[in-house]
Amino acid sequence: MCVIKWVSGYQMTKLNNDAEFQFQAIGYIQSCYKEKFGVPRQPGLAPAATGQLRLVPPYNQAAAVRGLEHSSHIWLQFVFHQCLRQAWKPTVRPPRLGGNERVGVFATRSTFRPNAIGLSVVKLDQIDTENNEVILHLSGLDLVDGTPILDIKPYIPYVDKVDEAHNTMASDQPEIRAVRWTTPALEELKDYEQKHGVFKALVEQVLQQDPRPAYKKNQDEEKVYGIHLGEANVQFKARAEETDQERIYIEVIALK
Repeated sequence: MCVIKWVSGYQMTKLNNDAEFQFQAIGYIQSCYKEKFGVPRQPGLAPAATGQLRLVPPYNQAAAVRGLEHSSHIWLQFVFHQCLRQAWKPTVRPPRLGGNERVGVFATRSTFRPNAIGLSVVKLDQIDTENNEVILHLSGLDLVDGTPILDIKPYIPYVDKVDEAHNTMASDQPEIRAVRWTTPALEELKDYEQKHGVFKALVEQVLQQDPRPAYKKNQDEEKVYGIHLGEANVQFKARAEETDQERIYIEVIALK
């Protein structure tokens, strides 16, 4: 059981009055992302990223999700459970700005927040309510394995989609990297897919986001990075195009 507590310093009366709010996880995510490194910074960037939300007692009742099958997408409110021990700061350096410029934490989706809660919209593929279990099958995930879920809400297009919305700090989708495979990596991929199913699309969708630290985005380097994705450690390097040294692509070198 995961119980999250926060303390608010809001002055509810003329006296200083700390209000404590207690929330209980209604379920936990089983995800293809086994660690934070490599998780896309926004939901939907890797449609092949799948997982399950398993509700826990007393919330694992079919009645609690009755009607949710009418929604193609849902909102998940969750806890950044791997960031709870790190103190928040009023300013952060978002990757979108290269990791060098500081802006206010509330102007970003940083994980290091006063209250370590997040919000993601994901695709709802299927609902299973058998054997006293409630399991939501999801895709387009950006949540690491074991993430506690606080709440579920249906995505309602006519109110949730804001056509005139804009954000000048992140007006366009980040550059997508080309992803290439070495011959040995392709052989290892073939073996992996025979045992575990289709994997190539997931690897490429994750790596084309270039999960390296933001300040290295335009650097060609010999360092080997590894992402624990599914049942494999995906090892890769960032390479520069021979004909254009400023164009970086991602090369998958091994699946371990």
